[in-house]
Amino acid sequence: MATGIKDKVVILGMGCAKFGERWDREADDLMVEAFEEAIADAGIDKNEINAAWLSTAIEEVHAGKSGIPLAMALRLPYIPVTRVENYCASGTEAFRGAAYAVASGAADIALALGVEKLKDTGYGGLPQRSRGVLNSMYWANLSAPGAFAQLAAAYRAKHGVDKADLKRAMAHVSVKSHDNGSKNPKAHLRNKINEEAVLNAPMIAEPLGLYDCCGVSDGAACAILTSPEIARSLGKKDLIAVKALQLAVSNGVESQHNSWDGSYFATARIASTRAYQEAGIDNPRQEINLIEAHDCFSITELVTMEDLHISPEGGAIKDVLDGFYDSDGKIPCQIDGGLKCFGHPIGASGLRMIYEVYLQMLGRAGERQRATPPVRGLTHNLGGFPHQNVCSVAIVGRYGA
Repeated sequence: MATGIKDKVVILGMGCAKFGERWDREADDLMVEAFEEAIADAGIDKNEINAAWLSTAIEEVHAGKSGIPLAMALRLPYIPVTRVENYCASGTEAFRGAAYAVASGAADIALALGVEKLKDTGYGGLPQRSRGVLNSMYWANLSAPGAFAQLAAAYRAKHGVDKADLKRAMAHVSVKSHDNGSKNPKAHLRNKINEEAVLNAPMIAEPLGLYDCCGVSDGAACAILTSPEIARSLGKKDLIAVKALQLAVSNGVESQHNSWDGSYFATARIASTRAYQEAGIDNPRQEINLIEAHDCFSITELVTMEDLHISPEGGAIKDVLDGFYDSDGKIPCQIDGGLKCFGHPIGASGLRMIYEVYLQMLGRAGERQRATPPVRGLTHNLGGFPHQNVCSVAIVGRYGA
């Protein structure tokens, strides 16, 4: 019988490159930048790593289809390297592969690294007139902003939300992320904004304006995992453990059956419920202390707070406007700036989220550090569109807690 992964794997070290428009760096350079921080944090030699996982989403441009680029960039010692891709959940997939290898006993120490040189692809999330790497005009009426704008419309209709109230809550989400990002030296966007700027910004897909949408970034993030016993033998005392790793994948019901009303993410509700069960969490609103959610758009973050069973259904707007998810609120969400401001290099985002939770738990987050370090943190990735997606939920926390 499956017993889950709770406390079987701990994080030995983590690293993250600066996110942004890294025109002066190749994917290899970003891998090295993240890895050097992680290996120094872990306090080991790279020859002690037994297996590695590499995550990239758009391999045609910058990395290739195999694990070879990671092995070459880091000069890994001829160990197994597996490349994974699962849309925007790719980084968490790499983390999951490395964690399962350690938990199974197949590896003592495993590496997960995600990287994306997204700026080099020219991808902006909108259809292109000529066929390119992504989003050719064969499906011209489908774009990421358009699909998530439909999510906003469905949410409003289901819960009878006034348009102005929804816009104000979405603006608060964006202002919060920019404020948090301004305190993060590795964030892509570090400019503070105000509600007026959000509400008066150019419209991208009604009701999503410019400041409701995350940007396009380059970056890399890295985790080195091991067992609690090995971590202690290496002198690590303050252990941060994996509590749960869950993945839910759309099976077609959302896009092919009218039982789904378009106002929520079915996969997020399922994955989070499973994750809480695996982690032994009964009341996430009380037992989760920090959230890194997949805020590709401001409406996504708002709806996700309900799908993660933190806000009651239809109650996220009140929680957002009350400051529940602010950096000094009950459960901060995107305390590092999130996808919106830290950035969203697709293959790296899931690992970047875990990196922030890890730093906060160890009291190493600098200017944005919570006064009381969190005990448990949740990360959430959503890849695809509301009607067809993959959703990963990871929970990490203090070992034994």
